[in-house]
Order: sequence, then C-alpha cells, then structure tokens
Amino acid sequence: QVHLVESGGGSVQAGGSLRLSCSTSGYTPSGYTISSRCMGWFRQAPGQEREGVALIDTKDRTSYAESVKGRFTISKDNAKNTLDLQINSLKPEDTAMYYCAARAWPYCSSFGEYEYNYWGQGTQVTVSS
Repeated sequence: QVHLVESGGGSVQAGGSLRLSCSTSGYTPSGYTISSRCMGWFRQAPGQEREGVALIDTKDRTSYAESVKGRFTISKDNAKNTLDLQINSLKPEDTAMYYCAARAWPYCSSFGEYEYNYWGQGTQVTVSS
C-alpha cells in the first residue's frame, strides 16, 4: 500500500523560505517503488481549485507552474524515498495547503490532478505580508 506523508509546512513572513518534504513508502500494483514514479507537489488555497506547482519524473526531469518558476525547486532522494520542495521568496499568494502526489507511471505528462493516483494529507503553508 502506498503512503505519502508531507511535513515542513508552517507560518512565515513574505520573503522567507520553507522546505517541504514528502516521505513515501509502498509499491505500485506493478511492483515499482512510488518514489520511482512521476511525483509532484500541488497546492490548494481556500476557495480555489487545487493546482499543480512542480513535477519530477523518474529521470529527474522537472516542470514548474509559471507562478513559481525561479522560486520553487523540486527534488527527490531515491535512496531515502523522499520528495522535497524548496520554496524561496515566499509571497502571501503562496498560502495554501500543499500536497504531495504520485502517479503509477514513471513520466509526467501534465499537472492534471486526475492523472495522479496517490495523495498525501497535506501540509499547510501560511505566508504573512
């Protein structure tokens, strides 16, 4: 059974930084570790739809939403089965619940959340001005 557990959220002032981490465990039905699949970070602000912010595939190729390029960095440690998101230059509009997600395939095709099979419970990021 696949488990994704996020940590690292908190309350910070604008301009600050946070590092979110997602601990992964389990295998896909095909027998692959979840950390070897396409993984990503999504966020959902109050009253808004969930949106994808960063993706990383099995070859460590990354994709970012335009709104976070240059400020967010996604990375993973296959040995530790963790997925991280370094967030710099935080803005109040970054305030949201941040979710770790994974799909059963090694490559990422889009930020469409319907493509992601596994989700964590989320970690809250609050940025004050």
